[in-house]
Amino acid sequence: MRTPTHDEFSGRLDSLNGDRSNVFGPELGEFPHAERRADSLGDKETKTGTTTVGIKTEEGVVLATDMRASMGYMVSSKDVQKVEEIHPTGALTIAGSVSAAQSLISSLRAEVRLYEARRGEDMSMQALSTLVGNFLRSGGFYVVQPILGGVDETGPHIYSIDPAGSILEEEYTVTGSGSQYALGVLEQEFKDGLSIEEAKQVATKAIRSAVERDLASGNGINIAVVTEDGVDIQRHQNFEGLE
Repeated sequence: MRTPTHDEFSGRLDSLNGDRSNVFGPELGEFPHAERRADSLGDKETKTGTTTVGIKTEEGVVLATDMRASMGYMVSSKDVQKVEEIHPTGALTIAGSVSAAQSLISSLRAEVRLYEARRGEDMSMQALSTLVGNFLRSGGFYVVQPILGGVDETGPHIYSIDPAGSILEEEYTVTGSGSQYALGVLEQEFKDGLSIEEAKQVATKAIRSAVERDLASGNGINIAVVTEDGVDIQRHQNFEGLE
């Protein structure tokens, strides 16, 4: 029997053998029928409806969301946490399919831990945004439109990532069914040099504006503050005292 060469082994075990060419890629296959499956579920699927907001400041980022989930024309939950920590200094908001978002968050957390174990360093926000985009392009996480916010060695970052996987770095951004109402507030209120507290107030105003007009948004607000010290997520059933 012929003894396999080192090159043959390295070709099979590239991710464990120093080849980092695809280190940001998700370790899963394609889901060719995901879109058709999503269409067939219709109103039977639990969705977040949602308004989510992301704002960058010089100190960190602020992410805010409402807390309502819907199933068709029914409010299926009034207490949904739509922003989750996925990295020691990074968090993700979710808009769209709840099941897909939960799976995406679990997969991202696992990949971040694998990356850090293999490389011995924290994943940068650029690498993390690439990973999120790659997952969404795989087709296995229909239909999710997240906002990624985090802080790394280069400073704070906000990324808007659409369901097809495109990635745009922004100063502020919105997603979800109430985004047009929230965006109007952000256009008026956002300015360079906002502090974390000021950004929280602006984000609260934006979410509140959407809750007033968007039927799929409501029931309180989640606010996540991400700095170099970590991720702090707070949940509020009402808006009193936050603006």
